[in-house]
Amino acid sequence: MSAHDPTDPVELFRSLAPALALYARQWTPSHAEDVVHDVFVRLIEITQSGKRLPEDPRAWLFRSVRNAAISTLRSGARRKRREGAISDASPRWFEPNVDDLIDAAAAQRAMESLPDEQREIVVLRVWASLGFQEIADVVGVSVSTAFERYSKALAAMKLKLEAGHVRRRA
Repeated sequence: MSAHDPTDPVELFRSLAPALALYARQWTPSHAEDVVHDVFVRLIEITQSGKRLPEDPRAWLFRSVRNAAISTLRSGARRKRREGAISDASPRWFEPNVDDLIDAAAAQRAMESLPDEQREIVVLRVWASLGFQEIADVVGVSVSTAFERYSKALAAMKLKLEAGHVRRRA
């Protein structure tokens, strides 16, 4: 495959791995990179076996990472129940930076306050740069539902961030 082939697993990994890992962190913060690597191994196995590649490899990757992360989350929950362990791992959506116009901690709280289905769509749209059709395919909803959830999420985050900004100034 050529260096500019959008279906080449190496090119897909280079361009999408960070966004895929962030996406997986919603469900499994401490195993996100492992989930992403496992999904790419499956994609490589598909390409090497001569099987047909998924029609939309980007959407397939996000859907596969989503499914694998949820599966990992479920197995971890079962393990926690068996072992009685408590995990304090918390996903970090934003890294603090003194030059930022918004407070990273406040932005993270705003993201965490969103319902799961809205937060997932914001991550896919903002960090993964997926279009609404791709998001709809990944999440399993209509394009209009994906857009509606995204709009509601942004509005809720804006209100939360503005409310925090007003309290800090007062």
